[in-house]
Amino acid sequence: MTANDERRFGPANYNAKGVLKKATYESELERLQVELVKLQEWIRATGEKVVVVFEGRDAAGKGGVIKRITERTNPRIVRTVALGVPSDREKTQWYFQRYVEQLPAAGELVLFDRSWYNRAGVERVMGFATEEQVHEFLRTSPEFERMLVRAGIRLIKYWFSISDEEQERRFRDRAADPRTRWKLSPIDLESWGRWQEYSHAKDEMFAHTDIKQAPWWVVDGEIKRHARLNCIAHLLDQVPYADVIVPAVELPPRPQPRSGYVRPPLEDQTYVPARY
Repeated sequence: MTANDERRFGPANYNAKGVLKKATYESELERLQVELVKLQEWIRATGEKVVVVFEGRDAAGKGGVIKRITERTNPRIVRTVALGVPSDREKTQWYFQRYVEQLPAAGELVLFDRSWYNRAGVERVMGFATEEQVHEFLRTSPEFERMLVRAGIRLIKYWFSISDEEQERRFRDRAADPRTRWKLSPIDLESWGRWQEYSHAKDEMFAHTDIKQAPWWVVDGEIKRHARLNCIAHLLDQVPYADVIVPAVELPPRPQPRSGYVRPPLEDQTYVPARY
């Protein structure tokens, strides 16, 4: 079966460039977000523990997918973890220790916006980890993940892939837009010239960590709309959730005001200026 055969929609739903039309994309995203809420309620009700790892090329679309997943879900149940540079103290800990602290309790889904795989990627390429540390990570990471699975955690791993031409286009778009320049970190700019080194690091990482208990799933990130829908739909397929019905909410009549209560004058309060 070809990719076109697997498409959910017919040709009329795509533009001349083969990209889902905006209205079709938004309608399907809304449908999937309803399913994500059902997944959330099932996880809460059953006490399941789910971890989703998002890795991949810079500007490949990881953040966009995470944003759409969390847009309509409860942050107390669906939690995003994006750890910064480790502190001096954390650098002396067992490598996986600060990630273990972020793992879900019963009834939680945790999305790792980058994860322990920093060691096999950016830390290796940029020289922040020694080759001995990298080799130890590649040796122990599969055992660490098998241990998580044995402990009852559902572990799902996504790698977002884009071409170097598309990455360059997105980098240039970010650089030109004052709202998104913050996304171009010094590490991102440094990685700009190390495409091949990152490719080699990713290939070796896959060779060691693409295990049966927690395989890598590659998301084609070349078209953002497609990547978001494909990843969310696939994530929903990985968990055998059921439709946990949330009871309809019926607002009771508003109580009558208490006798004798008088609201203070509005002019006694300080309002934000009405600029719009």
